[in-house]
Amino acid sequence: MTLDTPSRFPAPGSARAARASRAARAARALPVAAASPAVPAAPAPSADPPDPPDRAATAPGRLPGPRRRGGQDGRSPLWVWMYHSVSDPSHDPYRITVSPRRLDRQLGWLRARGLRGVSVAELLRARAAGRAAGLVGLTFDDGYTDFLEAAVPLLHRHGCTATVFVLPGRLGGDNAWDPQGPRKPLLTAEGIRAAAEAGMEIGSHGMRHLDLTKASPAELQEETVRSRELLHRLTGRAPDGFCYPYGAVSTAVLAAVRRAGYGYGCAIDAGPLTGPLALPRVHIGESDTGPRLHVKRLLHPVRRRPVLLDPAVAPQTRTAPPPSGPPAGSGGGDGR
Repeated sequence: MTLDTPSRFPAPGSARAARASRAARAARALPVAAASPAVPAAPAPSADPPDPPDRAATAPGRLPGPRRRGGQDGRSPLWVWMYHSVSDPSHDPYRITVSPRRLDRQLGWLRARGLRGVSVAELLRARAAGRAAGLVGLTFDDGYTDFLEAAVPLLHRHGCTATVFVLPGRLGGDNAWDPQGPRKPLLTAEGIRAAAEAGMEIGSHGMRHLDLTKASPAELQEETVRSRELLHRLTGRAPDGFCYPYGAVSTAVLAAVRRAGYGYGCAIDAGPLTGPLALPRVHIGESDTGPRLHVKRLLHPVRRRPVLLDPAVAPQTRTAPPPSGPPAGSGGGDGR
């Protein structure tokens, strides 16, 4: 298991991970916080003992994080954080759940270092314009109801936005693709609209959370094109972003996402496919205290490839008439 990959995802096999193994072993020796119980949305600032000090980031005369290779300039990898559920992580065998209290501290860690979390579309626009210094992309996969109930209030508290990747083929359903662990409810059509109205970017995670590298041509069309059409009807705006379930991407899948009209795609570590349609991300979990976040920041430019962006194709803020047809979510259930 690497620092970046939760257990339901394949571990990266790139040479960059091997080069970073010594630093990763040091990171594993850092203190790991115990799982925190779930707390109400937007809890008051915690009175618990603080995380262990991030000495490398706070030593006199030193800037937090890498100085040359870790920023958001055009030559360094974009730093995009990957979250999933924000609730009680106690019974999560996949380690993709972070407690609201831990999320609050992680966003506070960014804020204390002059960094701000933003949606991926905002990050890409800023990067294309040369204004991305100090910005970190925040993403939440699967579209759980706890994103609206727990994450959004905390994002607002810290002056952040984020991208939530939702499943229009499972509106109001649950995470049936995870055979172990608790059932987690997914956003309804109304919940997705509420997230958009709260200033969050809505992206597509496909229709049903399938491994697209194993999908048939018809399934691939459904997961990319159909999901974009449904979200366009639901929100009044065609999503710019697509997120590959399980982080699984191939040349054929990437081409299908491009044909469907998406401006960018989010992966985990896409290796040679890394680019605007396969952006690298780093997993952030319950164990990521300040020192671990600092180490991940140091490792990121070693483990991930830079993404060169053309300003002419950066995501734009736009609203277009939705395609004709019945409103998304009118059938209820999982949308099938």
